Amino acid sequence: LANLAELRHPLSVDTYIERTLAHARGILVRLIGGEPYWPYGLAAVHRLAKERGIALVVLPADGRDDLRLDAFSTLPVSTLRRLKALCDKGGAVAAQAVIAQLALASGLYAGPVVGEIDLPEIGVYDSRRGAITALPAPDGRPRVLVTFYRSYLAAGDTAPVDALIDALRERGFDAHGVFVASLKAAGVADWLRIQFAQCVPAAIVNATAFSAAGDDGTTPFDVASCPVFQVALSTARREDWALSLRGLSPGDLAMHVVLPEVDGRLFTGVVSFKSPGEHDPELQFTHLAHRADAERVAAIAAR
Repeated sequence: LANLAELRHPLSVDTYIERTLAHARGILVRLIGGEPYWPYGLAAVHRLAKERGIALVVLPADGRDDLRLDAFSTLPVSTLRRLKALCDKGGAVAAQAVIAQLALASGLYAGPVVGEIDLPEIGVYDSRRGAITALPAPDGRPRVLVTFYRSYLAAGDTAPVDALIDALRERGFDAHGVFVASLKAAGVADWLRIQFAQCVPAAIVNATAFSAAGDDGTTPFDVASCPVFQVALSTARREDWALSLRGLSPGDLAMHVVLPEVDGRLFTGVVSFKSPGEHDPELQFTHLAHRADAERVAAIAAR
């Protein structure tokens, strides 16, 4: 496992290939930005795979097919499409299925993968049970919905969402999560309208970025007639935020503050920072993820 952000310099790529990838039977590279994001790495890994007979899969991570990336792979296009579909679905079971298929393509045995692969594009989320079929019936407490990206759920990166839901429940709210691929995706507004009709929320806490306004100037939240609070899941580390006079980076400010305010959302602050976790000695990998900041979560829930 490796984060491509740490393999941008040609020397780092060469070292990683020599020490690690040269011993692999199968390699999967998934990237956003196409060939221009990692040109030297793709060329070097492709050359290694051809020379060593390694099963190489290069997949786009933006949901679209990329014929240029297909050309770097050494497996049939049909196999690439199956693996891409599984990666795009996301989730732990789909990831396990990807590893199993890559193992088989590499000449290694892989047993059957058991579990539900499909993760809906829109759905309800519980901090303790994960994705659930529907919002529970109103129980008399004011309801708060925490809306967030489906990609966080697919990546198992929901710590800030869980922390927000739990903090709101501690303060007497009937809090649940709602995950969407995008607030502008087809069908999202209609689906949310049905949820709002069953129980009008007292407030919405939104963790998606950018503006959700459509061509007609409306957003999926307009029919709820309640305050919509905006939180930021920072892509930077907490120490960078703490030491900066500006706080959030320019990119985070644009995505999580400026554009959501165009929709009339009320910015309440940053709820998490993207930081490395504990180093896994067996995988020799440190996982970057959104880490909830307890102090900020408490302040946002109180507000």
